[in-house]
Parts: sequence; structure tokens; C-alpha cells
Amino acid sequence: MLANIVAVASIHPNEVKGGAPIFIAPDLQKLEEIAFLLEKILDASAHDLKNGTIILVDHH
Repeated sequence: MLANIVAVASIHPNEVKGGAPIFIAPDLQKLEEIAFLLEKILDASAHDLKNGTIILVDHH
């Protein structure tokens, strides 16, 4: 079973692209806040890529 990327949150608006919704944050603190909220709303797991981008993945 494959996991699905359901959203992407990043501080790098010019470096993220794709078919999932993308949320741009102004700084790392806001990035973490957005990812935490999306994790709860989407019932997904947040995975920090350690480059200013967090992906939210549905493992169900």
C-alpha cells in the first residue's frame, strides 16, 4: 500500500510544485504551526524534510 502526499507546507514558494495543495509560510515557526494544524485537520502525518518543507502524508 502506498502513502499519499495530501499537502505540502514550505517557506520556499519557488521550490515546491506538484499536485498536492501547497501552503507557504513566512518563517519556520509559522511553518510548524501550519503543519501541526494540517496534521490534525487532514488526519495525516507530518514529515519534516529539514529543508524548510514539511509534507503531510496519509498512510491509511
